[in-house]
Amino acid sequence: MSLSDRGSVLITGIAELTTVDEELGTIPDAAVVIEGERIAWAGPASRAPAADRAVDVGGRAVLPGWVDSHTHLVFDGDRAPEFAARMAGQAYEAGGIAVTADATRAADDARLDTLVAARVREALAGGTTSLETKTGYGLTVRDEARSARIAAAHVEDVTFLGAHLVPDGLDPDDYVELVCGSMLSAVAPHVRWADVFCERGAFTVEQSRRVLTACRDAGLGLRVHGNQLGPGGGVALAVELRAASVDHVNHLTDDDVEALAGSATVATVLPACDLSTRAPLAPARQLLDAGATVAIASNANPGTSWTTSMNFCVATAVLQMGLSVAEAVEAATLGGARALRRDIGTADRPAIGRLAVDTRADLHVLDAPSAVHLAYRPGMPLTWAVWRRGEQLVRPVGRP
Repeated sequence: MSLSDRGSVLITGIAELTTVDEELGTIPDAAVVIEGERIAWAGPASRAPAADRAVDVGGRAVLPGWVDSHTHLVFDGDRAPEFAARMAGQAYEAGGIAVTADATRAADDARLDTLVAARVREALAGGTTSLETKTGYGLTVRDEARSARIAAAHVEDVTFLGAHLVPDGLDPDDYVELVCGSMLSAVAPHVRWADVFCERGAFTVEQSRRVLTACRDAGLGLRVHGNQLGPGGGVALAVELRAASVDHVNHLTDDDVEALAGSATVATVLPACDLSTRAPLAPARQLLDAGATVAIASNANPGTSWTTSMNFCVATAVLQMGLSVAEAVEAATLGGARALRRDIGTADRPAIGRLAVDTRADLHVLDAPSAVHLAYRPGMPLTWAVWRRGEQLVRPVGRP
């Protein structure tokens, strides 16, 4: 069925509509009209226009679908023993990435495709309607290219992360040359972004700058893994190169916070990863108070954050990072959209991360009367229904 054949849909019975839109705000007793893949109207239910059909969500809360702007979904293998060792006191180091790289290279294309599809479905079932995911577990030209190709079949925003770790036995500078040359050429048709793990045990600031500059010259947008394992130059480099985001940001100086507050670079915090690595929580409260833009993402990956649950990440940001529910919801929707430069729409690509006229119709219905329940009832399965691009893809249990 084409988008035009669906007709318009009036969604009623909304106890609380969190639009994350500056003008509309949060609307009690609300309704939404969907036409095709876009929002045609949103406001008080008493003023709702007619539509071809209606869906009553029975007094539940509605918010935009989660925008998860940092994941690593293209992998095979398991690192539960590493997690257990960390819980017993072993410090996290970047070298565990090599374990996943070995397992991923050994998997055939069909298996990787099946695994990624299942992970995307799992995220959707939890209210995530937009995903970014990265390469980075191939670390050869062939395997990075196929990771990018497989990822592009399942998500809208794919990031080249060949600079995730230097493979064993290779000279770091020689590997950087490979990343900037034949590897970049091989992945370029399938990716929109480039990223680098600018951290001790991975890539220096100078190596990271070389990778990012080459990728920018090839037409890719920039992202940075930075300041996760300790203070470093990742944030400063991201701001210098006008990267769309710098992610992790656990260890920030006052100068780092000031730089982010004065830039368009989004600070993406990854609360599930912080818990899994027992790292200091990223200073989301300080960043918001300083005026920086903050996003919340899952960092779904097998080593340090094996979850696609943005509900969990939002609850953690409220309960452990000091954000209000409204701030956490905004960071996990509009913040993620800003980190992907998807907050402003075009004629052929509507904006995501908020609910207003002409934005993409990505709706997350909670089995609760307000978004507060995300933190009030942490860990509970609160996702009741999900619309993505105007189509209902997740339905209440027991309903066709």
